[in-house]
Amino acid sequence: MLADSAADSTSTPTFTLPTSAADVTDTTRQAAGWLDDNWQGWVVDGLRIVLILGLALVLRAVVRKVIDKLVSRMGRPAEAEGDHGVLGGLLANSGVVNTERRQQRSEAIGSVLRSVASFTILGTASLMALSVLGVDLAPLLASAGVAGVAIGFGARNLVTDFLSGVFMIMEDQYGVGDEIDTGVATGTVLEVGLRVTKLRGSAGEIWYIRNGEVKRIANMSQGWSTATVDVQVGYKEDLDRIGELVTEAAEQLSKESPYDELIWGRVKVLGVESVAVDSVQLRIEARCTPGRSAQVSRALRLRLKAAFDLAGVRLKEEAAAAVPPQAAPEVLPPSALADPNSARSLAAKPIPTQS
Repeated sequence: MLADSAADSTSTPTFTLPTSAADVTDTTRQAAGWLDDNWQGWVVDGLRIVLILGLALVLRAVVRKVIDKLVSRMGRPAEAEGDHGVLGGLLANSGVVNTERRQQRSEAIGSVLRSVASFTILGTASLMALSVLGVDLAPLLASAGVAGVAIGFGARNLVTDFLSGVFMIMEDQYGVGDEIDTGVATGTVLEVGLRVTKLRGSAGEIWYIRNGEVKRIANMSQGWSTATVDVQVGYKEDLDRIGELVTEAAEQLSKESPYDELIWGRVKVLGVESVAVDSVQLRIEARCTPGRSAQVSRALRLRLKAAFDLAGVRLKEEAAAAVPPQAAPEVLPPSALADPNSARSLAAKPIPTQS
């Protein structure tokens, strides 16, 4: 028991206010002995903490370097058509996306990956450092688990928005400047965030749409667009001649600026769309730059109208001249003289001769 009490006094010294020189000497000896017994543990624990933090920082730097190379590889344009590689193919999107858009997407994905890696590595290192200091992590982890479940239930919409934003960026469903229809709003994309997408409507209004609420997206600015024009001509017009006129006018339009860059390929006459008694409707289609279909359609209608006027093409058959109806005989109202007993008839009778 004496040994136990001695060990307790050595490990946990008790300091009292000294009242004499002997007490001061004993207190000094106890403090020196306590420091002599524990300084090695402190140094070891400090070195362990420094080693843990140093390894965490080195691992974080290595991971960030790998992520930077991954992002650079994903954003690099292919040397040959269809040669995107494994990583480049993640953002190629069938050749629809240009290099600038691919760079933006790769940078966004790299930012998310760097944030997740830093949080995971530094968070784990912090927990290991607390364990070295003797902090009991079981209550802390249990409390964090309960808090995580509560936050997960309360912020499930936030998590849904975040994950939806990540996949929208990875799949390049839309980007800044695109004209899209999200079902709840239609407009031009002003900003693409991980939680909210900002749109500018046709009337100038700004829509803030949560990414998790978007169920479908129609992108009118990606890839190519189609300009459709319906032309009405007379029923008796030669359709082959009309097709030649349409092709000639469309070729002239496609050679002029700026339509030489807006119209992609030849304008096609798809055929007869509808037939009426006095007219036939043809459908014409042209592939053009995304978002410029209305401009191309208006210009094509104007050129076709001028070509039809010059060639004398009638847009509608004239109706046959109608036969004027025969004039009905005029029916006069009955005369009062028709009644021999009326006052006028009696007054109009000749005066009988006097015998």
